[in-house]
Amino acid sequence: MDFATIIGFIGGLGIIIAAIASGGDVMMFVDVPSVLIVVIGTFMVTLMQLSISEFLSSFKVAIKAFMNRNDNPITLIEKAVELAGIARKNGLLALEDQEVDNEFLKRGLSLCVDGHDAAMVQKLLSRDMNLAIERHEVGQNMWKSVGDMAPAMGMIGTLVGLVQMLANMADPAAIGPAMAVALLTTLYGAVIANAFALPMSAKLEHICNSERLNKALILETVQSIQDGMNPRVLETLLKTYLPESKRGAIGDSDDEA
Repeated sequence: MDFATIIGFIGGLGIIIAAIASGGDVMMFVDVPSVLIVVIGTFMVTLMQLSISEFLSSFKVAIKAFMNRNDNPITLIEKAVELAGIARKNGLLALEDQEVDNEFLKRGLSLCVDGHDAAMVQKLLSRDMNLAIERHEVGQNMWKSVGDMAPAMGMIGTLVGLVQMLANMADPAAIGPAMAVALLTTLYGAVIANAFALPMSAKLEHICNSERLNKALILETVQSIQDGMNPRVLETLLKTYLPESKRGAIGDSDDEA
């Protein structure tokens, strides 16, 4: 689980709710027509930009923000060096019985063990990586669109409320409550955009970039293992995927050339 996302979401929403509750009756902030305009309206307008399947899959992608399990690249590099040493000493077939947690790396090693040439392995893995990244980017862009549309729908709801209020100016006592309801749609739109949709889009972009880095690292690993690269040289090569401050966290490989 991604505790940063969970803590941030609950904390941000909790502060807003606490501020509302401290000011009196919470129910004054609940208005069904405003919810319909902002929430349903925002998602309907966003649906216009996508296919139904892409729209629905974007909700599945959003789960990754809360259940992100991207591997630590340092762990991947250490495992890659270990596998390279085994393959160099005992051949590619020795990798068949190795325990590998990362599914993308496991798929690459399986292709190597099955005897596919390096060009075919790289083509299959690259296509797999690119398609996965494209799916994630669709979800990321959908939530960015929600963040853009929610405040706009909130403003539309406010204008609708103001028109209805001005149509009933004969009753001065009703102006204040009507104005409050009109402003609720703006509040709803701002909360949806800034406390959920835009942070969600940014988090998915971060996850997507991390996944792209890990898969590029794995592509390099698989190709190098097929080429019979020295584990020490492979470790040096893969360290270039890390920031300089983290390169020292990887211990020197004990594998011999």
